[in-house]
Amino acid sequence: MANSGGGLPRFRVSYVVIALVAVLALSFLGTSFFIVDQTERGVVTTFGKFTFVAEPGLHYKIPFGIQQSYLVKTEVVQTEQFGFRSDKTGPQTTYTQEAYPSESTMLTGDLNIVDVEWIIQYRIVDPRAWLFNLEDRHKTIRDISQSVINQLVGDRSILGVIGPERQAIQDIAVRNMNSTFGSFGLGIQVTQVQLQTITPPQGVQEAFEDVNKAIQDMNRLINEGKEAYNSEIPKARGQGDQMTEVAQGYATERVNQAKGDVARFASVLQEYRKAPDVTRQRLYYEMIEEVFKDAKNVDLIDKSLPNFLPMKNMDRNVGGGQ
Repeated sequence: MANSGGGLPRFRVSYVVIALVAVLALSFLGTSFFIVDQTERGVVTTFGKFTFVAEPGLHYKIPFGIQQSYLVKTEVVQTEQFGFRSDKTGPQTTYTQEAYPSESTMLTGDLNIVDVEWIIQYRIVDPRAWLFNLEDRHKTIRDISQSVINQLVGDRSILGVIGPERQAIQDIAVRNMNSTFGSFGLGIQVTQVQLQTITPPQGVQEAFEDVNKAIQDMNRLINEGKEAYNSEIPKARGQGDQMTEVAQGYATERVNQAKGDVARFASVLQEYRKAPDVTRQRLYYEMIEEVFKDAKNVDLIDKSLPNFLPMKNMDRNVGGGQ
């Protein structure tokens, strides 16, 4: 009995040792390895000090809390809403929207009050800076975004905010936010700013709707004018090119004719210098023949004149073989 009673404590001690070893092994394994997803980056610290950034995959770290790992969503585009909040409700995934006028109410450059709702989309590009540089990151993002949009809206008239300068506000907001976030070392990059609903004061809502309609009509007419321009201008250019080609052909023809006349005159001049009397008489006959080649012109001449030559009769005699 003594032996059996003395062996029982040793049996219990062995179980305790095995249990402790198992706990230590599980703790070692549980605190030594971590997995980084494809959309994440892992930030590892040693005694709270930054050590390295882990890429996607399975990684080892010193166990028992000596090294800690923090997973940061670097490949996911995150969204912040301003002036409203949209939440999923119900089994059919419907959305409810709640207004936040303290964020959306702004003063424009022409001293009009306007409600502007917008969203920003950003991505974490520096996980180390995102974790360690600022304490209240989301509040910093919201404060800077509100400041930028308020400034841009305050620099413009209400008609500009509602109408033609909407896209410009979005583009400039992206640049200004990224510049400010970079100076703060927040480790994010804004990819898009989208202005959602822009509502004028209730008292002039109908007037501003008329203005929006007029702006839309103006843009429609401009587009129709551009369409007509694009259809008529090529046609007019084609007609112009055709007229130019006709004119160039006429000019070439006249130049060639003038050159021919000059060449003929030069040959006549050369013959005239050789025999002036004969050439002069030949030219005279050629001129008379050209002028009176029509029988009607010959009939108008008084044939009783002493110097009249019956040239037509001579032509007929020659032509008739008499």
